[in-house]
Amino acid sequence: MMNALEVYQLTSVGDREVNQDCMVHRLYRDYAVFVVADGLGGHHAGEKAAQFFCRALIALVTRFQPAIKLQAQQAINDWVVAAVGKMRELFADDPAAFDAHTTCAILYLDDERAITAHCGDSRIYRLNPAQVLWRTKDHSRIQQLFDEGKLSEWEMGIHPEQNQLTRSINVSVPPQVDIQLFPPMQSGETFILCSDGFWESIKEQELLQLSQPAVGKAELKKMAQLAILRAQGKSDNCTVQWVRMR
Repeated sequence: MMNALEVYQLTSVGDREVNQDCMVHRLYRDYAVFVVADGLGGHHAGEKAAQFFCRALIALVTRFQPAIKLQAQQAINDWVVAAVGKMRELFADDPAAFDAHTTCAILYLDDERAITAHCGDSRIYRLNPAQVLWRTKDHSRIQQLFDEGKLSEWEMGIHPEQNQLTRSINVSVPPQVDIQLFPPMQSGETFILCSDGFWESIKEQELLQLSQPAVGKAELKKMAQLAILRAQGKSDNCTVQWVRMR
């Protein structure tokens, strides 16, 4: 199954001075892992948080993968907890660690299931050529307003409180991630993992364009450029991973 995956990823600093986003993926014979993290915190603290979390998560995947096959929910949670512990080690005595936060969007794929784990407002979308099947729910004030019917999907991205998170990852508190198990990825389906710098300026119908059979790296790049352009000089870091099952 993993041989049938096509993967593209890109990141841009946008209109910021520093890119505090990080992304990484690994393709193994029987499974694949993808992660996007969006750091929060001044003086490079957020940049370190995102990088250290991604580095730690990937370093630990082979240790926890056998348990994921047996008891997915608990194993994924244990994996993230261990990654935050390793993240703490990487910060060492850096005082910036307590002000350094990151979001995360994690996708695990094997022949039996697709598993998502997320915290904050970095998102995972699952699409087929006809529709957006689902997306993760943000841990944010504007997600609450959306759930209450006070905002549309498009209005979420342009709302002034868009960056007010209700949950994030930090080394000083136990991580809280939402973990969901789904049927395995099917031929023709697409997953998109992205930071808010990508999704907040892209409409759902435009996102659906990325799930069409002929679409690939060039179209993904154009979509990211469009997201940055629409921010009119105020673009956040823009990061996206595109995963297609041929």
